[in-house]
Parts: sequence; structure tokens; C-alpha cells
Amino acid sequence: MYEAYMAKAIKLAQKAYVQGDVPIGCVIVKDDKVIARGYNKRNLKKTTLAHAELLAIEQASKKLGDWRLEDCTMYVTLEPCQMCAGAIVQARIQKVVIGCMNKKAGCAGSILNMFDMPAFNHQVETVYGIRQEECSSLMKNFFADLRKGVISKK
Repeated sequence: MYEAYMAKAIKLAQKAYVQGDVPIGCVIVKDDKVIARGYNKRNLKKTTLAHAELLAIEQASKKLGDWRLEDCTMYVTLEPCQMCAGAIVQARIQKVVIGCMNKKAGCAGSILNMFDMPAFNHQVETVYGIRQEECSSLMKNFFADLRKGVISKK
């Protein structure tokens, strides 16, 4: 089950890749249905706030008519940063399924774990390493292509 939804997130990450954005994709699922999708659009939209997770959270909130996403599961190709991890906690998302870890900016276990802080009023169940090799390869290939000049920052 995790693999199928992560495959959808990977397809979204590939869209970001083609558009010259870091390839991160995300889907939010409720009652076994995808209710929101997002992929990284920071370069496309020229804003720090256009992370895959934030775009998907906004879409899911509109779809459900509520900022609380308590019965939802998020599938994301890369471990969320501090901004996205904070938004996930604030949205009260029940579970996050992560493709690969982010040793430079990850806040779901790499640098710190914002999902499991008892001081917060909400903790997030987390599953790691789903389709890890595919997610990791997307990132490595993107940055290799960027260094080679195959991809340009827009």
C-alpha cells in the first residue's frame, strides 16, 4: 500500500525535476483516496513557501474545508525540512511516509525530529524508507545534472 502512493509522489517529483526544481513530490491520502498533490515549485513560483508539502497541505485543507488534517497520511519523497515539518504538526496530519532522508535539512529524524516532540500538542507517526532508492536517485541525478548544466535554475 505504501509503495503505490509513494509512486504517485515520485511522479510528482519528476514533474519538479523537468521544470528545474528540486524533485520533491507529495500526496495526501484520506480514506484510501488521494485528496491532494504537490511538488516543489520554489523556482517556478519564486518563493520559499512553494514546497511540495505546503502546497499539498493547502490543497487538502481546501478540499476538506478544514485546516485540521487529522485522519490523513502524507507521502513525501524527501524528509521534510523544519518549515514543512512544523506545518505538518500544525495541520495535525496523522502519519507521514517518507521516501529518503535529508541529512542537510531533514526534521523528521535527520537533524532533529519535530514529529516526536512531547512538548508539542501533536505527534506524527512516521514510516521511513519507502521506495528509498528511487527517491534518493532522483535527488542525486538532479544535482548531478544541475552541476553539469543539463538543468538550469530558472
